[in-house]
Amino acid sequence: MQLDVKICGLKTEQAVDHALSLGATHVGFIFFAKSPRHIEPVDAGRLADRVRGKAKIVSVSVDADNDELDEIIDLIRPDMLQLHGKESPDRVLNVKAVTGLPVIKAFSISEANDLKRIEAYDGIADRLLFDAKAPKNSELPGGNGVSFDWRLLGALDAHVDYMLSGGLNKDNVGEAIAIAHPGGIDVSSGVESSPGVKDLKLMDEFFAAVRRAMQAA
Repeated sequence: MQLDVKICGLKTEQAVDHALSLGATHVGFIFFAKSPRHIEPVDAGRLADRVRGKAKIVSVSVDADNDELDEIIDLIRPDMLQLHGKESPDRVLNVKAVTGLPVIKAFSISEANDLKRIEAYDGIADRLLFDAKAPKNSELPGGNGVSFDWRLLGALDAHVDYMLSGGLNKDNVGEAIAIAHPGGIDVSSGVESSPGVKDLKLMDEFFAAVRRAMQAA
């Protein structure tokens, strides 16, 4: 079983280089001003140059308009776009047509009914990402450090290609992999010492836990 590992919300050269040294397959840069992981496109562009050719560069945005996406794409030249807002299937199609890039569409999950939304995106989004529904009053659609019941994903059709996110850390990622069998995992707050600050030791421990889980699979 091949497992993609995406480290999201990186903001420093040290964190980017360490993620690559550990074997991250995807590196995510977040463009959402309310997030502690927000980075300006020009700064992300410099970091993206360190990633290019070594891992997939992913731009993460929330209900961004075409002008915002144009600026991001011009400066970081991502391999994929992650849409983490309320983007409709039509909007996903429009983004793909305008940018020519594949799209990861994120969904917030807390109960089985939340998975019904993905049907409208079948054949439209190139990959799905399942994150935990944000706590009440949170302004962040992701990166809140909370998880959901991974057993819900057992009802998905086998053809659904998705990444699992939401509250993953060194202590629970093995269980998440064993229960959900995702094609990829996405971590952000689970490898941070404080919001937006990546911890290299936690990154080491997270990847070690992933390796153990994959060996046991």
